[in-house]
Amino acid sequence: MNYFIETNYFNAELTLTGGQAFRWRRLENDRYFGIVGSRAVELKREKNGIRISDNDEAFWNNYFDIQTDYEQIVQCLSEDTTLRAACRGADGLRLLKQEPFETLISFIISQNNNIKRIAGIIERLCASFGEKIGADTYAFPTAEVLANADLNGIGAGYRAGYINDAARKAQNGEINLSALYEMQTDEARFELMKIKGVGEKVADCVLLFAYGKATFPKDVHIKQALREFYPDGLPACIAGYEGIAQQFLFEYYRNNRNIKNGRK
Repeated sequence: MNYFIETNYFNAELTLTGGQAFRWRRLENDRYFGIVGSRAVELKREKNGIRISDNDEAFWNNYFDIQTDYEQIVQCLSEDTTLRAACRGADGLRLLKQEPFETLISFIISQNNNIKRIAGIIERLCASFGEKIGADTYAFPTAEVLANADLNGIGAGYRAGYINDAARKAQNGEINLSALYEMQTDEARFELMKIKGVGEKVADCVLLFAYGKATFPKDVHIKQALREFYPDGLPACIAGYEGIAQQFLFEYYRNNRNIKNGRK
């Protein structure tokens, strides 16, 4: 282990395996193995922080959004009763800042899918088209490789054509993923929705998890949560923190739904 990040606010299980990213898996003894782009790393949760088997401090500080004061965000969100409970139930949840192309393809694959199956499709995609970086370990494929790749063997179904279209548009510059950092959220969303199969929900996930924009992705669970908890609209305290509020609310609704249905 090469780099220690000091932080008291980090829940590895929720942050790494809760549906933001799909190439992390839990090992024994509070350890996690993950592939981020072309980096294969091990992470260990320790007292007062996390230790990473890679010494690129700037990269990991950005990836884990270390500069953001989540405790202050939680304090703001806790002005609302439901969000206060949601924050307590998901203490330590952080938003990752991921590479745009990998995030785009991952959330195209996520459509009408569950986390286990999404992860499986992504691993087959990487094993088939990514550069080998270790024993049975592969980097995420480039747009150039995926633009015309035959994806029939990875189990993506109808999403295969969407992946090809996204890769072609990224490769030929029709969609400039780097330029989206500087765009206003509505403009960036419009650009992403030029890709076949990318609707508002997928676009908002990409803008949140790759670009850190203040979107509020609405999947089936979030729509149900909004009907139950906020029929008259979201509270004002989430302004500027929409993305993290959405993640807290997602976890809260999922856990409470499971309790109601006798599954937890």
